[in-house]
Amino acid sequence: MKKTGIINQPISTVISGLGHTDSLVIADAGLPIPDGVTRIDLALKEGVPSFLVTLEVILSEMQVEKAIIALEIKEKNPTIEKRIIELLGHVPVEYISHENFKLETNTAKAIIRTGEFSPYANIILLSGVVF
Repeated sequence: MKKTGIINQPISTVISGLGHTDSLVIADAGLPIPDGVTRIDLALKEGVPSFLVTLEVILSEMQVEKAIIALEIKEKNPTIEKRIIELLGHVPVEYISHENFKLETNTAKAIIRTGEFSPYANIILLSGVVF
């Protein structure tokens, strides 16, 4: 049994397999998941697990070079946006329209679906390198 870090086997496998600029999506309960993209469904019920808790755990193990979020979050969910920025620290953030965001998910290595029930609580994390 793994002693530390992420104990969810599919998430651990995806993170350990990421290469430079590969993307991983953390999504609210409503984001459509394209056919052909690996779905890691954590959603148990409304709010469980939350988007922010999931993001915090992923960031503890994944080297992130850049993040992409929907521009609409600024108006529709500023509380979540503020916390995303805090959790990312110095990681650059790009804002794109929600429609373009959904298109970008087509090339993700995986999409982690949370139980989040608030609007635009989605993020694309682009993998960096540790050297």
